[in-house]
Amino acid sequence: MLQRYNFFFDFPSIFVHQYSSFFRTFATAMATQQFELSLLPHENVYFASDFHLGAPSQADSFAREQRIVQWLDTIAADAKYIFLLGDVFDFWFEYRYLVPKGHVLFLGKLVELRLKGIEIHYFTGNHDAWTFGYLEQVLGLTVHRQPCLFTIQNKTLLIGHGDGLGKGDNGYKFFKLIYTNIAFQWLFAVVSPRLSFKIAHYLSKNSRSKQPQKEIAFTHPENEMLYLYCQDYLQTHDSVDFFVLGHRHYPLDLPLVGQSRYINTGDWLKYDSYAKFSNGTMSLIIGR
Repeated sequence: MLQRYNFFFDFPSIFVHQYSSFFRTFATAMATQQFELSLLPHENVYFASDFHLGAPSQADSFAREQRIVQWLDTIAADAKYIFLLGDVFDFWFEYRYLVPKGHVLFLGKLVELRLKGIEIHYFTGNHDAWTFGYLEQVLGLTVHRQPCLFTIQNKTLLIGHGDGLGKGDNGYKFFKLIYTNIAFQWLFAVVSPRLSFKIAHYLSKNSRSKQPQKEIAFTHPENEMLYLYCQDYLQTHDSVDFFVLGHRHYPLDLPLVGQSRYINTGDWLKYDSYAKFSNGTMSLIIGR
Protein backbone atom coordinates (compact mmCIF):
# COMPACT_ATOMS: atom_id res chain seq x y z
CA MET A 1 0.00 0.00 0.00
CA LEU A 2 1.39 3.37 -0.98
CA GLN A 3 2.10 5.53 2.05
CA ARG A 4 0.77 9.08 1.79
CA TYR A 5 2.47 12.10 3.32
CA ASN A 6 1.32 15.56 4.22
CA PHE A 7 4.19 17.51 2.66
CA PHE A 8 4.02 20.50 4.99
CA PHE A 9 4.14 18.46 8.18
CA ASP A 10 6.11 15.37 7.11
CA PHE A 11 8.80 16.77 4.82
CA PRO A 12 10.97 18.28 7.59
CA SER A 13 11.14 14.98 9.50
CA ILE A 14 11.80 12.99 6.31
CA PHE A 15 14.51 15.43 5.23
CA VAL A 16 16.36 15.44 8.55
CA HIS A 17 16.18 11.65 8.75
CA GLN A 18 17.88 11.34 5.38
CA TYR A 19 20.52 13.95 6.21
CA SER A 20 20.98 13.35 9.94
CA SER A 21 24.67 12.50 9.50
CA PHE A 22 25.20 15.86 7.79
CA PHE A 23 23.56 17.69 10.70
CA ARG A 24 25.74 15.83 13.22
CA THR A 25 28.96 16.59 11.34
CA PHE A 26 27.96 20.21 10.73
CA ALA A 27 27.03 20.83 14.35
CA THR A 28 30.29 19.37 15.68
CA ALA A 29 32.48 21.37 13.31
CA MET A 30 30.77 24.74 13.58
CA ALA A 31 33.36 26.56 15.70
CA THR A 32 35.99 27.62 13.15
CA GLN A 33 36.81 31.29 13.80
CA GLN A 34 39.52 31.86 16.38
CA PHE A 35 40.41 35.02 18.29
CA GLU A 36 43.04 35.94 20.84
CA LEU A 37 42.14 38.53 23.47
CA SER A 38 44.54 40.29 25.83
CA LEU A 39 43.59 40.60 29.48
CA LEU A 40 45.49 42.20 32.35
CA PRO A 41 45.46 40.52 35.80
CA HIS A 42 43.00 43.02 37.28
CA GLU A 43 40.59 42.76 34.33
CA ASN A 44 37.73 40.28 34.01
CA VAL A 45 35.48 38.76 31.36
CA TYR A 46 31.73 38.29 31.90
CA PHE A 47 29.25 36.02 30.13
CA ALA A 48 25.45 36.06 30.21
CA SER A 49 22.62 34.88 28.00
CA ASP A 50 18.91 34.40 27.57
CA PHE A 51 17.58 37.70 28.88
CA HIS A 52 14.55 37.34 26.57
CA LEU A 53 13.79 41.04 26.80
CA GLY A 54 10.24 41.69 25.69
CA ALA A 55 8.85 38.42 27.06
CA PRO A 56 6.14 37.82 27.93
CA SER A 57 5.47 41.51 27.19
CA GLN A 58 7.38 44.79 27.17
CA ALA A 59 5.79 45.81 30.46
CA ASP A 60 6.50 42.51 32.19
CA SER A 61 10.14 42.43 31.06
CA PHE A 62 10.92 45.98 32.21
CA ALA A 63 11.79 44.88 35.77
CA ARG A 64 14.15 42.28 34.30
CA GLU A 65 15.72 44.91 32.08
CA GLN A 66 16.36 47.09 35.13
CA ARG A 67 18.11 44.20 36.93
CA ILE A 68 20.28 43.57 33.90
CA VAL A 69 21.27 47.23 33.64
CA GLN A 70 22.13 47.28 37.35
CA TRP A 71 24.29 44.19 36.85
CA LEU A 72 26.07 45.83 33.92
CA ASP A 73 26.73 48.88 36.11
CA THR A 74 28.23 46.61 38.77
CA ILE A 75 30.62 44.75 36.48
CA ALA A 76 31.68 47.83 34.51
CA ALA A 77 34.38 48.65 37.09
CA ASP A 78 36.54 45.62 36.19
CA ALA A 79 35.12 44.27 32.91
CA LYS A 80 37.37 44.24 29.87
CA TYR A 81 35.08 42.07 27.74
CA ILE A 82 31.38 41.21 28.00
CA PHE A 83 29.97 38.26 26.08
CA LEU A 84 26.21 38.20 25.47
CA LEU A 85 25.44 34.65 24.37
CA GLY A 86 22.19 34.99 22.49
CA ASP A 87 18.45 35.25 23.05
CA VAL A 88 19.09 38.63 24.61
CA PHE A 89 15.82 39.69 22.99
CA ASP A 90 12.80 37.45 22.79
CA PHE A 91 12.39 38.65 19.23
CA TRP A 92 14.57 40.85 17.05
CA PHE A 93 14.25 41.74 13.39
CA GLU A 94 15.80 44.73 11.66
CA TYR A 95 14.08 46.43 8.78
CA ARG A 96 16.12 48.97 6.86
CA TYR A 97 14.81 51.91 8.88
CA LEU A 98 13.14 50.10 11.77
CA VAL A 99 14.10 48.00 14.79
CA PRO A 100 11.83 46.63 17.54
CA LYS A 101 10.74 49.30 19.99
CA GLY A 102 11.65 49.21 23.66
CA HIS A 103 14.74 48.03 25.55
CA VAL A 104 16.09 51.59 25.61
CA LEU A 105 17.62 51.27 29.09
CA PHE A 106 19.55 48.19 28.02
CA LEU A 107 20.60 49.48 24.61
CA GLY A 108 21.68 52.80 26.08
CA LYS A 109 23.76 51.00 28.71
CA LEU A 110 25.56 49.00 26.01
CA VAL A 111 26.51 52.24 24.25
CA GLU A 112 27.74 53.68 27.55
CA LEU A 113 29.90 50.59 28.19
CA ARG A 114 31.38 50.78 24.70
CA LEU A 115 32.26 54.45 25.24
CA LYS A 116 34.14 53.35 28.37
CA GLY A 117 36.24 51.02 26.22
CA ILE A 118 34.59 47.74 27.22
CA GLU A 119 34.45 45.34 24.28
CA ILE A 120 31.10 43.59 23.87
CA HIS A 121 30.71 40.38 21.86
CA TYR A 122 27.17 39.44 20.87
CA PHE A 123 26.31 35.90 19.77
CA THR A 124 23.00 35.55 17.99
CA GLY A 125 20.57 32.97 19.34
CA ASN A 126 17.45 31.35 17.98
CA HIS A 127 15.27 34.29 19.10
CA ASP A 128 17.49 37.16 17.93
CA ALA A 129 19.25 35.85 14.81
CA TRP A 130 17.86 38.52 12.51
CA THR A 131 20.31 41.34 13.11
CA PHE A 132 21.68 42.96 9.98
CA GLY A 133 24.01 45.73 11.12
CA TYR A 134 22.25 47.80 13.76
CA LEU A 135 24.04 46.22 16.72
CA GLU A 136 27.42 46.63 15.03
CA GLN A 137 27.03 50.01 13.35
CA VAL A 138 24.94 51.88 15.93
CA LEU A 139 25.89 50.20 19.23
CA GLY A 140 29.45 49.19 18.36
CA LEU A 141 29.09 45.52 19.25
CA THR A 142 30.99 42.63 17.67
CA VAL A 143 28.41 40.15 16.38
CA HIS A 144 29.05 36.43 15.93
CA ARG A 145 26.62 34.05 14.23
CA GLN A 146 28.39 30.79 15.03
CA PRO A 147 30.36 29.47 18.03
CA CYS A 148 33.93 30.76 18.08
CA LEU A 149 37.17 29.86 19.80
CA PHE A 150 38.89 32.45 21.99
CA THR A 151 42.29 32.34 23.65
CA ILE A 152 42.42 34.41 26.85
CA GLN A 153 45.30 34.20 29.34
CA ASN A 154 46.52 30.95 27.74
CA LYS A 155 43.09 29.36 28.16
CA THR A 156 40.98 28.19 25.22
CA LEU A 157 37.28 28.97 25.35
CA LEU A 158 34.61 27.79 22.93
CA ILE A 159 31.82 30.34 23.15
CA GLY A 160 28.39 30.43 21.54
CA HIS A 161 24.65 30.38 22.13
CA GLY A 162 24.27 26.62 21.87
CA ASP A 163 21.22 26.12 19.66
CA GLY A 164 21.60 23.39 17.06
CA LEU A 165 24.75 21.91 18.58
CA GLY A 166 25.13 18.20 19.26
CA LYS A 167 23.26 15.15 18.08
CA GLY A 168 19.50 15.05 17.71
CA ASP A 169 17.01 17.92 17.52
CA ASN A 170 17.19 17.59 13.73
CA GLY A 171 13.78 19.17 13.28
CA TYR A 172 15.07 22.41 14.79
CA LYS A 173 18.27 22.21 12.73
CA PHE A 174 16.19 22.01 9.57
CA PHE A 175 14.07 24.94 10.72
CA LYS A 176 17.24 26.93 11.45
CA LEU A 177 18.40 26.41 7.87
CA ILE A 178 15.15 28.05 6.79
CA TYR A 179 15.10 31.09 9.07
CA THR A 180 18.78 31.85 8.46
CA ASN A 181 18.24 31.68 4.70
CA ILE A 182 18.57 35.05 2.97
CA ALA A 183 15.55 34.44 0.73
CA PHE A 184 13.33 33.64 3.70
CA GLN A 185 14.55 36.74 5.54
CA TRP A 186 13.77 38.85 2.48
CA LEU A 187 10.26 37.41 2.28
CA PHE A 188 9.72 38.12 5.98
CA ALA A 189 10.90 41.70 5.48
CA VAL A 190 8.30 42.24 2.74
CA VAL A 191 5.53 41.69 5.30
CA SER A 192 4.42 44.77 7.24
CA PRO A 193 6.01 44.95 10.71
CA ARG A 194 2.52 45.36 12.16
CA LEU A 195 1.78 41.78 11.07
CA SER A 196 5.21 40.14 11.04
CA PHE A 197 6.09 41.22 14.58
CA LYS A 198 2.72 39.98 15.83
CA ILE A 199 3.31 36.57 14.20
CA ALA A 200 6.85 36.33 15.57
CA HIS A 201 5.79 37.20 19.12
CA TYR A 202 2.98 34.65 18.95
CA LEU A 203 5.34 31.89 17.78
CA SER A 204 7.87 32.76 20.46
CA LYS A 205 5.26 32.70 23.20
CA ASN A 206 3.77 29.47 21.87
CA SER A 207 7.20 27.81 21.79
CA ARG A 208 7.86 28.61 25.46
CA SER A 209 4.42 27.47 26.61
CA LYS A 210 4.84 24.07 24.95
CA GLN A 211 8.25 23.30 26.47
CA PRO A 212 7.76 20.50 29.01
CA GLN A 213 9.08 21.08 32.49
CA LYS A 214 10.97 17.78 32.32
CA GLU A 215 13.12 19.22 29.54
CA ILE A 216 14.15 22.13 31.75
CA ALA A 217 15.06 20.21 34.91
CA PHE A 218 18.62 18.88 35.18
CA THR A 219 18.85 15.15 35.90
CA HIS A 220 22.25 13.86 34.73
CA PRO A 221 25.09 15.16 32.52
CA GLU A 222 24.58 12.33 30.03
CA ASN A 223 21.06 13.65 29.42
CA GLU A 224 22.36 17.08 28.48
CA MET A 225 22.63 17.62 24.71
CA LEU A 226 25.22 20.38 25.03
CA TYR A 227 27.30 18.36 27.49
CA LEU A 228 27.40 15.49 24.98
CA TYR A 229 28.32 17.97 22.24
CA CYS A 230 31.30 19.12 24.32
CA GLN A 231 32.40 15.52 24.84
CA ASP A 232 32.17 14.77 21.12
CA TYR A 233 34.03 17.96 20.25
CA LEU A 234 36.96 17.06 22.52
CA GLN A 235 37.32 13.70 20.77
CA THR A 236 37.98 15.29 17.38
CA HIS A 237 39.51 18.70 18.16
CA ASP A 238 42.27 20.27 20.19
CA SER A 239 41.65 20.67 23.89
CA VAL A 240 39.24 23.34 25.09
CA ASP A 241 39.46 24.56 28.69
CA PHE A 242 35.96 26.05 28.91
CA PHE A 243 32.86 25.56 26.80
CA VAL A 244 30.69 28.59 27.59
CA LEU A 245 27.17 28.31 26.17
CA GLY A 246 23.63 29.49 26.79
CA HIS A 247 20.29 28.34 25.36
CA ARG A 248 19.69 25.75 28.10
CA HIS A 249 18.05 28.17 30.57
CA TYR A 250 19.70 26.29 33.43
CA PRO A 251 23.02 27.34 35.02
CA LEU A 252 25.51 24.47 34.84
CA ASP A 253 29.18 23.92 35.64
CA LEU A 254 30.07 20.35 34.64
CA PRO A 255 33.52 18.70 34.40
CA LEU A 256 34.52 17.08 31.11
CA VAL A 257 37.65 15.19 30.08
CA GLY A 258 40.80 16.28 31.89
CA GLN A 259 40.58 19.89 33.02
CA SER A 260 37.87 20.89 30.53
CA ARG A 261 34.55 22.20 31.82
CA TYR A 262 31.16 22.94 30.34
CA ILE A 263 29.62 26.16 31.63
CA ASN A 264 26.04 27.10 30.87
CA THR A 265 25.15 30.67 31.78
CA GLY A 266 21.49 29.88 32.55
CA ASP A 267 19.04 32.73 32.06
CA TRP A 268 17.59 35.92 33.56
CA LEU A 269 14.00 34.77 33.50
CA LYS A 270 14.54 32.72 36.66
CA TYR A 271 18.19 32.65 37.79
CA ASP A 272 19.86 35.99 36.99
CA SER A 273 22.96 33.88 36.40
CA TYR A 274 26.24 34.66 34.67
CA ALA A 275 29.83 33.44 34.39
CA LYS A 276 33.01 35.31 35.24
CA PHE A 277 36.52 34.61 33.91
CA SER A 278 39.26 36.01 36.12
CA ASN A 279 42.98 35.18 36.25
CA GLY A 280 42.54 32.01 34.23
CA THR A 281 39.64 30.61 36.26
CA MET A 282 35.94 30.45 35.52
CA SER A 283 33.15 30.84 38.07
CA LEU A 284 29.38 30.58 37.71
CA ILE A 285 27.29 33.02 39.75
CA ILE A 286 23.57 32.59 40.35
CA GLY A 287 21.94 35.86 41.35
CA ARG A 288 18.71 34.46 42.77
